[in-house]
Amino acid sequence: MHLYDQQTLTHADCKRVIAYPFELAADCRQLDVQFAFDPPHEQGIDNVLSLALFDPAGWRGTSHCCRAAQEIHINAAAATPGYLAGPLPAGRWELQIETHGVVPGTACTYTLEIASQDGVADEVIPLPVRPPRDAGGGPAWYRGDLHTHTFHSDGHISVADRLATAEALGLDFFFLTDHNTISGLVELDRLPSPRVLPAGGIELTTFWGHALCLGGREWIDWRVRPGSGEMAAIARAAEAAGQVFIIAHPYSTDDPYCTGCAWHYDDVMPGPAHAVEVWNGRWDGDSGNEANLALWYGWLNAGQRIVATCGTDSHSLYRAVETEPFAHIYADELTEAALIAAIRRGRLYMSSGPRLELSARADAAVAGMG
Repeated sequence: MHLYDQQTLTHADCKRVIAYPFELAADCRQLDVQFAFDPPHEQGIDNVLSLALFDPAGWRGTSHCCRAAQEIHINAAAATPGYLAGPLPAGRWELQIETHGVVPGTACTYTLEIASQDGVADEVIPLPVRPPRDAGGGPAWYRGDLHTHTFHSDGHISVADRLATAEALGLDFFFLTDHNTISGLVELDRLPSPRVLPAGGIELTTFWGHALCLGGREWIDWRVRPGSGEMAAIARAAEAAGQVFIIAHPYSTDDPYCTGCAWHYDDVMPGPAHAVEVWNGRWDGDSGNEANLALWYGWLNAGQRIVATCGTDSHSLYRAVETEPFAHIYADELTEAALIAAIRRGRLYMSSGPRLELSARADAAVAGMG
């Protein structure tokens, strides 16, 4: 099987999904995709085109790396970061180009080539699975990161290095939330973790806003439009599944500098959302943290009981600790389920350094923060 195409996009093609269906034969042992676009940026602003792949059973991977030259290679034993290795079933597949951003100005031209290699499939060698981590510790304040990225989306760090840097920093946990993919969680769950608890999640990176779903390990279809009610349905489904749905950096810099980064789902303001990220990255960065915090205060004053969260949104090594926003969560134990339960109850505070311990006593009763 071989497919080739070349097309030219303009700013009018922003926020589209361009589909390329194709058929794989039963003896396909490897699938290869070559994709490139030019120019990579215009007037100092990046064009943002990413890829997604679907096999006959559904989602197979996403590469929200947005580089001007991208490759996908998948076989039974290995896959490009962002995608899932495994058998290549015969039937109808589909490659999608997601046009998150096409900068006004010069037209953007892309080339796409999809090819299959036939023959005997490589043997799948099972990787060792990380044994369940001993929770230990009991009820306590645990410090960690609710928002991180790796090579599996647009990060500049491997999953193993993400875990190692968290351990070096003395964190108790971190949630891996790559853009529109859960492939990094497959790798994460197979790494030894003597001290830090790695937890699962995904950042839904839509054309009109970002959201975190913490506690899940399933891909979520993010291709939903404002006004359709579909984002509210995603939030309700996440909560029903025991996850936490978090509106991410709602007042971030928006198009065209950060395509789709600001929140435009008016029915999830907050609607069924359980939490909002009020502190994303450096406080004085481009995430609109002052406005995010004011939004949360407004919701509280209107009687909304919504939890405020933070996240470093780290795409590489952690910077100086005193600039990073970490969540301090009071959980019954250091497990993913206990952390999720504590977040849902609002038992957390945010800090780039100081640890706080506040409590109130009345007779024999003691109440702590959260």
